[in-house]
Amino acid sequence: MAELDKSIFNVEVENHELIKVAYDAYLANSRSAHAKTKTRADVRGGGKKPWKQKGTGRARFGSTRNPIWRHGGIAGGRTGNENFEKNLSRSAKHVAIRQALSLKNAEKAVVMKDLKFTGKTKDLATDLKDYEGKNILLVVSEKTDENLRSSNNIATLKLVRATYLNVFDIMNADVVIFTAEGLKATTTWLKEDK
Repeated sequence: MAELDKSIFNVEVENHELIKVAYDAYLANSRSAHAKTKTRADVRGGGKKPWKQKGTGRARFGSTRNPIWRHGGIAGGRTGNENFEKNLSRSAKHVAIRQALSLKNAEKAVVMKDLKFTGKTKDLATDLKDYEGKNILLVVSEKTDENLRSSNNIATLKLVRATYLNVFDIMNADVVIFTAEGLKATTTWLKEDK
């Protein structure tokens, strides 16, 4: 059984600020700008000037689709081009991942398990019977046809490559399971910038 590297799985977490920043950044970077409002140029109608410019005693208007009118366009609304991305440096991400893994390890929620991927969901479900009903994050070194076929139909399991580990998945998992190769790849990857 492989030992867990203390510089990755036993880091002292003084506060959770960096984990929170990394968690929020993951959500922000997953967000897409679908919302779009119509400006006065996009709203149908309003081609005719509602009344003449002078002599009525009323304020001058050129269109009934002015933003201050009912049925008018929206001023300063969503355009669909908003950028919600939050940038976090590579080293900060790695520190946050180390902290998240350390917190999970302190909860005894980090497990190293030898799994045989046969391509059958039934076989993997049998191997993971002890964790039934829990959200499982399964870390492998590489995604292959066999491990994808084995894991795709298990609703509570998420398969992730070691170099694609993130704080969001770690914190939302009830248990983080590493294969031997997955643990080795994770350790190598997180030690690069130390």
